[in-house]
Amino acid sequence: MLIFSAQNLAFIAVPKTGTTAIEMALKPRADIIFTKRRKHITAQRFHNRVAPFLKEEFGVEPERFAVIREPEEQIRSWYRYRAREAKAGSDFSTEGISFDQFVRDVISDSPPPHAAIGSQHSFLTSGKGELLVHHLFAHEMPGRLWAFLDDRFGGPVELKQKNVSPPVPAELEPATRKLLQQARAAEFELYARVIEAGGVLTSKLP
Repeated sequence: MLIFSAQNLAFIAVPKTGTTAIEMALKPRADIIFTKRRKHITAQRFHNRVAPFLKEEFGVEPERFAVIREPEEQIRSWYRYRAREAKAGSDFSTEGISFDQFVRDVISDSPPPHAAIGSQHSFLTSGKGELLVHHLFAHEMPGRLWAFLDDRFGGPVELKQKNVSPPVPAELEPATRKLLQQARAAEFELYARVIEAGGVLTSKLP
């Protein structure tokens, strides 16, 4: 997570949505940087803990922005990330597990360690399902994010691909895709709203 006082912005870093590229481009301009285990603070935790602190201590109420990825592709990115050699032999490795099985593990009632990845919807919303960021961008329509950043930072912001996982076959059976869409209906619906809004969904916080 990054906070920029001059631009009055806070970047909520949703895992596997291109966050590393955004952070590498913007980190030199950030006033506050959350790294390592605190890099991926959820929108609700920011709303409940960080935002009140910033307002009370610094008089800052930054607009929050984040990126959401097509849900199946975001899970596929997790699968490929956990197939890396660095994960081999650990409980988090997807080595020897098909993508189809990985998805079924992800949406199971008790996901095993390799499939405990959370969801974008829960990361971005309150317990009542309320969106907790002001600007939510579609990963698949990057031009909207680039234009937003260029405008707020007063010039071009160059984003380069970082932390790209190795190519790994990741096919999904139609029956499993249907199960995924049912299990994560709220996330697919939120993503669809962003696409229908032209690649960026703006929201007034609750």
